[in-house]
Amino acid sequence: MKKGRGRTSRIRRRKLSKSFQFRGVNESYKPEFIELRKWLKDRKFEDTNLIPASFPGTGRGLMSRTSLREGQVIISLPESCLLTTDTVIRSYLGAYVAKWRPPLSPLLALCTFLVAEKHAGDRSPWKPYLEILPKTYTCPVCLEPEVVKAAFNEETRCYEIRTSSSCRRHEEVFICYGPHDNQRLLLEYGFVAARNPHACVYVSQDKQMNKKISILKDHDFIENLTFGWDGPSWRLLTALKLLCLEAEEFTCWKKVLLGEIISDTNEKTSLDIAQKICQYFIEETNAVLQKVSYMKDTEGALVSQLSLVETLWTEELKILQASAETLNSLQTACT
Repeated sequence: MKKGRGRTSRIRRRKLSKSFQFRGVNESYKPEFIELRKWLKDRKFEDTNLIPASFPGTGRGLMSRTSLREGQVIISLPESCLLTTDTVIRSYLGAYVAKWRPPLSPLLALCTFLVAEKHAGDRSPWKPYLEILPKTYTCPVCLEPEVVKAAFNEETRCYEIRTSSSCRRHEEVFICYGPHDNQRLLLEYGFVAARNPHACVYVSQDKQMNKKISILKDHDFIENLTFGWDGPSWRLLTALKLLCLEAEEFTCWKKVLLGEIISDTNEKTSLDIAQKICQYFIEETNAVLQKVSYMKDTEGALVSQLSLVETLWTEELKILQASAETLNSLQTACT
């Protein structure tokens, strides 16, 4: 048998091939990143831990040059490199921003500054930074668990980023956006995370409810009613159990809020209603996905934005389907 053609060699090649599938492609040689590096160096910053790279599935990101240990400072960006609301206030736009009524939000002030600097072209001192901003609106369809955390250090006057877990050489480094569900991530940051452990589907309240709703409101059980990867939330099931109390059981409402089982009938009825609500949302979500698919075929200019919306609804459909399976198991256990 020739060298390199045995079973062990094949396994090694497969592992090597798999590792390369997820490895990023170095982009630091590109002119825009070379200019950015010069610009940062002029402002007293030089990084040796990370390099820009393009990754399969997530697109442009940062790749570790070496193995990173937990708690390590991997970026310490001087204040002169930061674009903040203070930057805007100190600029030529500061006087206009201060006079504007109603007052501009920090986000709107920053956006206005970026548009003005982009219009300035070569005259803008921020040009190297502006040149590497995304040209189109895209969405990473998959994010790993948090790897880095960031904060401004008042002592060093630098924006420091530390690793919250270890990272191997040539792996992509992700920043932590916090424990947000996908709706919050979409509204605040413009992306949706697949298999987000904090993702959930919210259940809106029925405005025609009676006295039982008042009890739920008084005890803060009317908000954050959700379906998650593990099924309906405890708050949602508790609310349904209270709403399903028979007339002769109503005096036990305090026990329901404390998590006690009132009767087998109450348990089964609340699970049945939870299943119906879940099925309703599944049907509604499928209808929305069909509408989005149609719009993607007819609204070519909005395909990127519609793809983002489609990702969010697809993720919510998976959550609801997982909840439906959990409810089926719970209903089986009650019979």
